[in-house]
Amino acid sequence: MKTEQELKDSVKERYSKIAEQGKIENAASCCGATTPSNKVYNIMMDDYTGTDGYLEDADLGLGCGLPTQYAGIKKGDTVIDLGSGAGNDCFVARHETGAEGKVIGIDFTPTMINKARTNAEKLGFNNVEFREGDIDEMPVNDNSADVIVSNCVLNLVPNKQKVINEIFRVLKPGGHFSISDIVLVGKLPEALREDAEMYAGCVAGAIQKGDYLQHIKDAGFQNLILQKEKTITIPDDILEKYLSEQEIEEFKKGETGIFSITVYGEKPGTKKDKPKLIMSNLQDQGACCTPDSGCC
Repeated sequence: MKTEQELKDSVKERYSKIAEQGKIENAASCCGATTPSNKVYNIMMDDYTGTDGYLEDADLGLGCGLPTQYAGIKKGDTVIDLGSGAGNDCFVARHETGAEGKVIGIDFTPTMINKARTNAEKLGFNNVEFREGDIDEMPVNDNSADVIVSNCVLNLVPNKQKVINEIFRVLKPGGHFSISDIVLVGKLPEALREDAEMYAGCVAGAIQKGDYLQHIKDAGFQNLILQKEKTITIPDDILEKYLSEQEIEEFKKGETGIFSITVYGEKPGTKKDKPKLIMSNLQDQGACCTPDSGCC
């Protein structure tokens, strides 16, 4: 079993390579980290192309949702994007905050930081900055952000509770987050769970959906909402790297599910204006999932 630091180093190495790949190559693999499938499968990503503020050069096809769409960002907000990559979600967030707001992207991969800064300079965005650092030890002061977003990143962090506690620390009282991530329902096959490549590919690092939501509650967040959920299907030619033909059939017939979820939560405290939230019709349950409903 790899240590937390070994897992981080593996992710950093792979995402440094991903920074030099194109979107099509990344979309053909599992979060960009694995050898491309022989067909182009958009395994995780949602389509940003119709989103205001979208910059194609900043979209590496690595996300699993559209957290900025659901985050209720307002003009003048300070927004932090965790695992900001080439800057895609930061630039979408900046469209919402306007020139009077501020957007901070945090990423621990120097190559990604350089790529994002280049994109920001091309756009002339002086209120968007990118900081190198771990999201479980954010280079940000306490009570700094109105909104935190993240797209398919927390599953890559070995200690989920630590990074969720950091989100709580950095948000202002009454601030909120909207995060898209990969979670599991049921036990992942051992070969997938232990492989570092699949860890960097967003799947093996995912934890149980119930545990994920419990970590958020344990950190002190309130008013949890499951804003969106979709099923993730890994194609056979990727599964074949880890499982036999029989194991693939058993995996597909089993109770294990891999899902992308977008979760909203608030830090206790008073905020002048409540965000106006966009909801999506969930695939497997109602449009709103709160702690009182039993699913969070």
